[in-house]
Amino acid sequence: MQGALFDLDGVLVDTEGIYTEFWSDMDRRFPTGVAGFAQVIKGSTLTNILDAYFPDKSVQDRIVDMLKQHERDMRYRLFDGVAELLAALRQRGFRMAIVTSSNRAKMKHLFAQLPELEKAMDIVITDEDISRSKPDPEGYLLAAERLGIPAEECYIFEDSLNGLRAARAAGGVVVGVATTNPRKVVEEMSDITVDTLADFSA
Repeated sequence: MQGALFDLDGVLVDTEGIYTEFWSDMDRRFPTGVAGFAQVIKGSTLTNILDAYFPDKSVQDRIVDMLKQHERDMRYRLFDGVAELLAALRQRGFRMAIVTSSNRAKMKHLFAQLPELEKAMDIVITDEDISRSKPDPEGYLLAAERLGIPAEECYIFEDSLNGLRAARAAGGVVVGVATTNPRKVVEEMSDITVDTLADFSA
């Protein structure tokens, strides 16, 4: 294996619970009628979420404003074991990328808090680099292409169901991280399953 492609939220940084609360609140304010809405949308880009579930433009604008404020106030922290794993992979010559459904504004804010994470990555793919959201594999395939590595030669680390489907479709070795979904569910969609990245050995 030559590459490691990482989803962000729920894999590298411990934010999934915070986003679940945010989107559950949006569903209460602007009911979608979708059971388990906050879980269903995990791995989707903001544009896809808004277009699919909140067609009213005025509602979209309100949600975007609230999300921007939410992310400005958010404190980001790496999961235990992440820094050590990234250092070990780098020592072994791995090329690494983040593939996230987040936008560049959020990533700028996050990297200001976690500059060591930005330094560890060769490239970052955001929602502004792709036209198709997870479960489409476009983001992972683009990351592998930009790293100059076949996707089949990459470990792909994911936690959300849409992300796991994207990783599988990309053709890499899927490492399911059971931080967001039950381990039993994640195991069915992964080649390797870990509870956190602290359990994955370079």
